[in-house]
Amino acid sequence: MNEFRRSLSRRDALCSLGAGFGGLALADLLRADSAGAPTAPHFAPRAKSVIFLFMSGGPSHLDLFDPKPEIAKRAGQRPQDVDVRTERVTGGLLPSPFQFRKCGAAGIEVSELLPEFQACVDDVCVVRSLHGVNPNHAPAANHLFSGRIDQIHPSLGAWVSYGLGRENDSLPGFVSIKNGDTASRYVRNGYLPGENQATPIDPRTPRVEKMIRHLRNEALPPASQRRQLEFIRALNAAHRERRPGDDALDARVQAMETAFQMQFAAGEALDLATETKETRRLYGTGWFADGCLVARRLVERGVRYIHLEVGNWDHHDKIGTNIRKSAAEIDRPLRALLVDLKRRGLLADTLVVWSGEFGRTPVSENGDGRDHNPFGFTAWLAGGGVRGGFTYGATDDFGFKAVENRVGVHDLHATMLHLLGLDHERLTYRHSGRDFRLTDVHGRVVREILA
Repeated sequence: MNEFRRSLSRRDALCSLGAGFGGLALADLLRADSAGAPTAPHFAPRAKSVIFLFMSGGPSHLDLFDPKPEIAKRAGQRPQDVDVRTERVTGGLLPSPFQFRKCGAAGIEVSELLPEFQACVDDVCVVRSLHGVNPNHAPAANHLFSGRIDQIHPSLGAWVSYGLGRENDSLPGFVSIKNGDTASRYVRNGYLPGENQATPIDPRTPRVEKMIRHLRNEALPPASQRRQLEFIRALNAAHRERRPGDDALDARVQAMETAFQMQFAAGEALDLATETKETRRLYGTGWFADGCLVARRLVERGVRYIHLEVGNWDHHDKIGTNIRKSAAEIDRPLRALLVDLKRRGLLADTLVVWSGEFGRTPVSENGDGRDHNPFGFTAWLAGGGVRGGFTYGATDDFGFKAVENRVGVHDLHATMLHLLGLDHERLTYRHSGRDFRLTDVHGRVVREILA
């Protein structure tokens, strides 16, 4: 005892007490307060989950959702009444070679490229007046998903995960469905805690264990893993007492617990073989079809945010041929996803969003292609409290710039968060001495498109 007293000075004793559970709890409360994370909605939500269908490369709204007869009337001309300059050399007006059909009760015009999707327009809100800030792929996509053009800020999915937490403790709150070995660059957690980063999966892989790398521990049975995890947790708790405010350590501890649970829950959630033959026929075949089906299964099991990315929409030439291939890949799965969610009672509280990082120009590039166009393009939303069978906003007569009821990317973010029960001005995180938020100092909720 005397030896212990000699080795423990009054300063050491005070430091030990300061790092005790009371101090730890206080530090957590202070950090939570400064970060502003509610981990619950600010108000009653309309949506519980989001499926964001990202058409990477920039799909042509002029060939899909925004018909412009004036382009056909003045084909080949260079309009003088609208400045259509972009970062590349372009030619005259290029009419769409595709026919549009008025669909649904409201007669929403949709291209012949999406014949199956046409049957779903009564559940969809088509926003024809979205606009961005940059004509290049990476900065524009960064802006679409983080509200800024640089790559250090958290993505939309990370903000949703941070603000609402996880509904299912056995599955991640944020999942990125990827095609192959290359993970999306637009699903990062940035300066938000590590637990809010996306878990990437690849639905092309035939075995569930291969969809998520190192999913199962083949060396130890579950009971032994649980004992090992409890032992590590006890060690981490002692370590944590001496390091209040260590978000990185918290994220690692949470990641280990999630990984343990996912060994069993993820296998069931990702096993498409359990689906009926009728459901598989509904979605069709192909990577995007499987991705949409996985997205529905994840939403069904409480995953908050799913990012599903397709990267074949950058049509600088031969757009008549190339966009037909791209549209054929997504047409049937899009309809299947909306139909399947609706018949299971999930569409009412699942927000589905379809968009690229920008659209394409009404004037030609390389003779038969279209250049990047961030000034006016189309996105659509369905479910989750959105007004179906409705179009909002408009571009000019040539589809180049958003001119009526303009919707900026920050407005889209504010609206999505609102539908999830989150006030975009209150969802903040303290970093580098200031409070950050997804919408920066911008954004309004586009209430006109809400049901």
